[in-house]
Amino acid sequence: MAELRREQGDERGAREGVRDVPEGRGRRALPEEERAWAELVETARRTVSDGLVVGTSGNVSVRVGDTVLVTPSGVPYDRLAPGDITGVGLDGRQVLGTLIPTSELPMHLAVYRSTDAGAVVHTHAVHATAVSTLVAELPAIHYMAGALGGPVRVAPYATYGTDELAENMLRALTGRTACLLQNHGTMSYGTTLPQAYDRTAQLEWMCHLWLTASSVPGLTPALLSSHQLTEAADKLRGYGQRG
Repeated sequence: MAELRREQGDERGAREGVRDVPEGRGRRALPEEERAWAELVETARRTVSDGLVVGTSGNVSVRVGDTVLVTPSGVPYDRLAPGDITGVGLDGRQVLGTLIPTSELPMHLAVYRSTDAGAVVHTHAVHATAVSTLVAELPAIHYMAGALGGPVRVAPYATYGTDELAENMLRALTGRTACLLQNHGTMSYGTTLPQAYDRTAQLEWMCHLWLTASSVPGLTPALLSSHQLTEAADKLRGYGQRG
């Protein structure tokens, strides 16, 4: 694993122009952080098995107090182990582990600093990425858009891992819990990892639905009005079982 860390640091420095993280940095993980890390790894692996990412693309994070646990850069999710826990403070300073955090850390931290998010999921889902190249906003093809706060916006393109991309993303997320990243992928957040993941999956499904419906020659998909989306959003707040 030490060799992997060295290779990973060299590769990331060459590709992304960011500083290396020194070996041995960080404190011992707390029990609640270890549990959250296990759930994070499970969620990251699910993004692969569900076809939302390929290889090591995309990334996942979860907040535990003032620490953000995040997938490391360039490490296949099926190789992540309990000892690979990677965490940073809200200022980006690494406090857990020695593996270099994801190159998309600026986006994750921007979400945590600006919202009440407990978890963030970023993917390169095929249909969602395709839609991000076609429109400035996902057409209101289904009422589940109401569960994301309304019509899903597309954040203008910027180089991955940059503050510019994080700023574009935040603007697209205003009043929303998910957005598309132009020529890039998806970004969603929630109070928990399952909620953040579900919002990502719903967004990909809606993008697939719109692409399918809009591909029928001579026909145009019916879209929902803002009133219909608001009505659906209000009803969705009471959806499910009550404890």
